[in-house]
Amino acid sequence: MNPKRKILITGGAGFIGSHLVRMFVKKYPGYRVVNLDKLTYAGNLANLKDIEAEENYSFVKGDICDSILVHKLFEENNFDGVIHLAAESHVDRSIVSPMDFVLTNITGTVTLLNAAKQYWSATIAPERQKRKLFYHVSTDEVYGTLGKKGFFTEKTAYDPRSPYSSSKASSDHLVRAYFHTYKLPVIISNCSNNYGHYQFPEKLLPLAINNIKNNKPVPVYGKGENIRDWLHVEDHTRAIDLIFHKGVPGETYNIGSNNEWKNIDIIFLLCGIMDRKLGRKAGSSAKLINFVKDRPGHDLRYAIDFSKLKKNLKWKPSVPFRKGLEKTVDWYLNNEAWLAQVTSGEYVKYYDEQYVKR
Repeated sequence: MNPKRKILITGGAGFIGSHLVRMFVKKYPGYRVVNLDKLTYAGNLANLKDIEAEENYSFVKGDICDSILVHKLFEENNFDGVIHLAAESHVDRSIVSPMDFVLTNITGTVTLLNAAKQYWSATIAPERQKRKLFYHVSTDEVYGTLGKKGFFTEKTAYDPRSPYSSSKASSDHLVRAYFHTYKLPVIISNCSNNYGHYQFPEKLLPLAINNIKNNKPVPVYGKGENIRDWLHVEDHTRAIDLIFHKGVPGETYNIGSNNEWKNIDIIFLLCGIMDRKLGRKAGSSAKLINFVKDRPGHDLRYAIDFSKLKKNLKWKPSVPFRKGLEKTVDWYLNNEAWLAQVTSGEYVKYYDEQYVKR
């Protein structure tokens, strides 16, 4: 096989990454997709069981901070593009262990940037540089917090409030620095809150679904007044696909869905759906809501203005929120084995069984 393009996707065994890897492998059979993932607690190869035998896909277990490994992959594969999703991403964990976020999100990003800069600059003629692209996937949390009005735009000043968002803001700045200093072709996208299937159940929606199903308390920070813009993961991956192929190097694109919900309102909506799906009396699940002490530095509101993406690349979200939430609930209820393995830690054995013996 002589692939048209060779793409490195980092963090491809995670929530968003697995959806993106699957899309690229199936949509672009002429591409060679290499998935580099450290398989930390949130990485799960069971997410990709349906494509693991595809000819145009390969998996590499490794750390993006491992410079030797990263450079070796560039040398062996002659990548045309990098889509960088690998990151520590849970705010609560960043409050407890900020150094993990500094190492992965900052040092790991620089390791990838250095490999791309060194290999592409050393081996590729200037006229072929147009085929290369380093695409860095980031978050709206780098912008800080909003009041009751207004939206984040691509020109909003950065004002991160947590170790997680600060580490992502740092990586964004470094990616831009490599564009301006070394002329490395880069693109950044900043997205709003993702939801959908395969999301690790420490995040709000899968945590609530799992707890409701098992009649456990559903924790809600503070009074549940914090507002987020919710984006279905399949809409996000469609946007990444479009930006990767048609975006302008050096540019930033915000990805949102104009779908703002207070945390408490989305939990009440979810409780109603769960009551119906589980055949419980209306209002039963809502009794499980447990207001807990607010987390430090909890941003009040995020809201994305994605008009640039809509105008320049003709993208818009396609999954209606209530339909997407119903679909998400159905998936978790119909995939109890996956959820049980993840919550128990059994999923880590899948790597040992499938890859160590090869």
